[in-house]
Amino acid sequence: MTLTALILYIALAAILITLVTHFLLKATKNIGVSLLQNFCGAWFLFSGYVKVADPLGTAYKMEQYFDEFQATAQGTALSFLGPFFEWSSEISIYIAMFMVVLEVVLGLMLILGTKPKFTAWAFFWVMVFFTILTGFTYLTGYVPTGSNFFDFGAWGKYVETNMRVTDCGCFGDFLKLEPYTSFLKDCFLMIPAFIFLIMTGKMHQLFSKGVRTGISWGSVVVASLFGMSNFIWGLPIHDFRPFAEGVNIRERKALEEEAASNVDVLAYGITNKATGEYLELPYDDYLKRYKDFPETDYDLKQILSELTVPHTKISEFELEDEEGAPVQDEILAYNGYTAMFVSYKLYDKGVEQKTVTVQDSMFVIDEENPDSEVKVFAGLKDRSEVADITMWAPWYTEKWTQHVVPFADAAEAAGWKVFAATAYTDNARIDAFRHAVQFAHPIYKGDDIMLKTIIRSNPGLLILKDSKVIAKYHVNHIPKFSELKL
Repeated sequence: MTLTALILYIALAAILITLVTHFLLKATKNIGVSLLQNFCGAWFLFSGYVKVADPLGTAYKMEQYFDEFQATAQGTALSFLGPFFEWSSEISIYIAMFMVVLEVVLGLMLILGTKPKFTAWAFFWVMVFFTILTGFTYLTGYVPTGSNFFDFGAWGKYVETNMRVTDCGCFGDFLKLEPYTSFLKDCFLMIPAFIFLIMTGKMHQLFSKGVRTGISWGSVVVASLFGMSNFIWGLPIHDFRPFAEGVNIRERKALEEEAASNVDVLAYGITNKATGEYLELPYDDYLKRYKDFPETDYDLKQILSELTVPHTKISEFELEDEEGAPVQDEILAYNGYTAMFVSYKLYDKGVEQKTVTVQDSMFVIDEENPDSEVKVFAGLKDRSEVADITMWAPWYTEKWTQHVVPFADAAEAAGWKVFAATAYTDNARIDAFRHAVQFAHPIYKGDDIMLKTIIRSNPGLLILKDSKVIAKYHVNHIPKFSELKL
């Protein structure tokens, strides 16, 4: 699905709804305003649906934004907002649920014409919020790494890898948009947002007030329950991510890496910094004239051939052991069943100082050779000391002890390869957690965004056979190994 195709489908739906509204229900006051109502309503319904089908995906994206906002605020006049952004990051799932449900409900309210004045203002402020997010995403491409967003003097030419958040998540994982495209899309939607504020009285209203209100409140309940079913009680109903069931990670990774290595430079886009004049030269022509375009006067951009196999997070599937050695090749080369438990974050409730008993080794001079001053082991002696002990969240360790550990032990006994993966952290923390839940298997480390992409459950179970994903389980649905059906 492309953005153009999506716009056409939504426009067609808006036209059909408008025709019904105008000719059958005879509810239109201004057919142009009604068409905009139905277009924006259908747009919000669809974009809200694909996000409410995966609220954790939106929560992870919001968490990225809040972390970047906090970093941006540091050292500026907005530094007082730092604690607010930190708090918002911690409750990102609640903010995400509110936003995706609001988007669905607003879409329906626009089509129904429920409370026009409230709906118009709500749509306007939601679009302002979205435009700020997508604008920030795009504009950080001009901010060199290590520079603050508000240090405008440090801004340079646009570099995609400078962006602090790679995409806005407007359509979840269903459709990835370039940041510039997302920003333009939201700027365009600000136009009907202003029109609704100016022409609120021309917005159509379907059915009676009681029916409109009942449907709107009912949509709040339905969307909320549907959203919770896609992360609290189970996995998302739609899996648009690259690690979906049926995908062979080993084969896909090899294809993506091969495609990336075969990308050619087709041409150069050349922009005159002084005049803004743009010139595009084929690669061979640029090689002949490159001295005519010094980087002090021109912005140069490579125009590459498109990847035959698009890049996904599978290309970034990398894990390492406690010594920092990569293990992903070994994992993907394994022929047989693999149980991979994914936990991007190990939840604790802080560190407490406790008195613990440690044993010191005692040595004495060897009585048989007193002149040699050689000391021999004489036993252990208990000693008390104060140590920092990580207190793990009980609700989280319970998930491991009740669902993860029994399956993992049974799978290894049956000859499966068993391991867990968590975000990069120190080895001592991982060892402490392993002992707390009695997980007697390796716990590897990897990028947290990659792990969040693999499965929307913490912890969650991925079952591979010859590196092919054959099943994914939310922690609440991990079956007993003896009852597993593959």
